[in-house]
Amino acid sequence: MDSANSNLKLVVTGLLLGILMAAMDNTIVATAMGTIVADLGGFDKFVWVTSAYMVTVMAGMPIFGKLSDMYGRKRFYIFGLMMFLVGSALCGLAQDMVQLSIFRAIQGIGGGALMPIAFTIVFDVFPPEKRGKMTGLLGAVFGTSSVLGPLLGAYITDLFSWHWVFYINVPIGLVSFILIWRYYQESPQHTKQKIDWTGATTLVLAVVSLMFALELGGKEYSWDSMQIISLFAAFFLFFLVFIFAERKAEEPIISFWMFKRRLFATSQILAFLYGATFVILAVFIPIFVQAVYGGTAKNAGLILMPMMLGSVAGSGIGGGFQTKTSFRNLMIVSIVSYFAGMYMLSSMTPETTRLSLTLYMILVGFGVGFSFSLLPTASIHNLDPRYRGSANSTNSFLRSLGMTLGVTIFGTIQNKFFTSELKDAFSGVQGGGAPNMNLGDPQQLFESGQRAQMPDFVLDKIVLAMSDSITFIFMLSLIPIALAAVTILFMGKEGVTVNQESKTD
Repeated sequence: MDSANSNLKLVVTGLLLGILMAAMDNTIVATAMGTIVADLGGFDKFVWVTSAYMVTVMAGMPIFGKLSDMYGRKRFYIFGLMMFLVGSALCGLAQDMVQLSIFRAIQGIGGGALMPIAFTIVFDVFPPEKRGKMTGLLGAVFGTSSVLGPLLGAYITDLFSWHWVFYINVPIGLVSFILIWRYYQESPQHTKQKIDWTGATTLVLAVVSLMFALELGGKEYSWDSMQIISLFAAFFLFFLVFIFAERKAEEPIISFWMFKRRLFATSQILAFLYGATFVILAVFIPIFVQAVYGGTAKNAGLILMPMMLGSVAGSGIGGGFQTKTSFRNLMIVSIVSYFAGMYMLSSMTPETTRLSLTLYMILVGFGVGFSFSLLPTASIHNLDPRYRGSANSTNSFLRSLGMTLGVTIFGTIQNKFFTSELKDAFSGVQGGGAPNMNLGDPQQLFESGQRAQMPDFVLDKIVLAMSDSITFIFMLSLIPIALAAVTILFMGKEGVTVNQESKTD
């Protein structure tokens, strides 16, 4: 018995390391991108480095989740690790932006398998009374990775080189590989099913079209350009074909019948809404600190630490109380804290103290943290083991989709609001504005050297415009958070049942 418990601990350690790598890899690279561009060149292609990873991660999640249901978790988790490690090593060796983008796509294939399968393995190996604590732990690592990534990326780039942003995955991944390979003993019995190739192909094409449209729109091409319109049209076409194919398939990639279950459907909606709003905190709070307070990039990363600690606490408490009350009751605690924290963030001004910002972040992080452990659990709750991989990967996919849409839509709105505020602020200034300033690049504007050279009246106007644009985004985010609150009310009274594995709805 002691040996079995020791093996389980080692398996969980391996899973945590895998989640740490995959969840952190997108944000850790973002902070190193300036250095990478300076070294490799190809500024016009750097957007593909992020896009390639996100596209393959999102496209792979539902497919690997379904395949793990059909042929076993272990083989596809190991496959994901191998692809991720190979991609990481190749990224560190890349000689130009094209190579780096291709290698990032290989990384993304692995990342698409790691996150959803890790949560599913926990459900397979732990009894109901222990799953809450374990998913709370995994959720805490996921939340921590999202916030810690930018800070770690900045430090690794400064202390070593941008190559080590990728190389650091290799030792971590090898430890995870050894632990899972050696200590995870999976049942050899699996249900052989037909692979839904039509569904898989159309899903990949739909996701690729949507992701490229969102990543290139407003950057490489204008939103009303033929290229972007064609990509959105391709997305709708392939998505419609995907839905039709899934309704006809014997074993679909995404089983729509699961959405008839109230708890499953509401959990997917919540994953999407929480993802769409949480991501703007990780993006815009550091910008607020750097542009409004005048902090450095590293200080901007450190300022997220209270939100990370809050999310870890929320994830742990949410997981620990799963067996004591319903999912709905716990998510009500989550949404109240989340809404209150976001509302307070939306009320900030340049005069808001650092202490106040810290308290707001703890509150909002605590609310978000519940979702990291509760929503994956609710998605799988009372499902037959052969559907768990598909259910969990659907939840991860929709959270990632929400994050992508959120950062694109809210980012576009913030940029337009900021530019408009600046134009209004300088419309009465002689000359019609502030010369020699890139108004759309706050990081460039608010470097300490440039701040010192600005006249006070110019700096004050820019700081106020930046502050107003960011708090406006936080205020807008209250709309999807309010929708999430309504969704929570429809979750029903289900909770984790300790004494029985499953029950019918």
